[in-house]
Amino acid sequence: MADRERIADFILSLEKGHGAFCERIGKEARDNHVPILLPETASFLKTMVAAVCPRRILEVGTAVGYSALLMAQAMPEKAVITTIERDQLRAELAREHFEQAGLKERIVLMEGDAGEILRDLTDSYDFIFMDAAKGQYLHWLPRILELMEPGAVLFSDNVFQEGDIFESRFAVVRRDRTIHSRMREYLYELKHRAELETSIVPMGDGVALSVKRKECCYEKG
Repeated sequence: MADRERIADFILSLEKGHGAFCERIGKEARDNHVPILLPETASFLKTMVAAVCPRRILEVGTAVGYSALLMAQAMPEKAVITTIERDQLRAELAREHFEQAGLKERIVLMEGDAGEILRDLTDSYDFIFMDAAKGQYLHWLPRILELMEPGAVLFSDNVFQEGDIFESRFAVVRRDRTIHSRMREYLYELKHRAELETSIVPMGDGVALSVKRKECCYEKG
């Protein structure tokens, strides 16, 4: 067994779980081939939310609401999550889950195109979780940065694209080459923008963790 697999198995053996309700939603999603957080990434996301202690969380990509419910377990009592989903059936199921969890007042689901919704948002956010169409991360980044408070965290999931990101563009299936190029450029932008401090974490399918620096922490130019 590869070392990475052994490490992941050991870490998962220590997990206490996320409660019966979330465990059921996670199992149903996996059984129905709905993409959700990998187990080790789920715990890391909750830990980061607890560390940041955000007032306002923005999630791009709700799916069935699994990750929003996990973040709600770790966020402060008065915090609110705004989450975006374009798929109508998944959005409806997520709303049911939020209501069943007693969180419909604290998790606001906005249904529609993420690019359009992001453009029209007026709030700023302390924590942003990106888990939607990977080919759009790069296009959304300028607006995401505008929506981030100084000191806010941007948590971008699935940046390894199941290992494709490490391959040459010509080793990737032709239909995936555009996404491959955009993700590489996205990661480059995260690492080279002066206002961000970014670490790429080899966990799950890859996480890029970025902090928007406060003005006192960097020199412009």
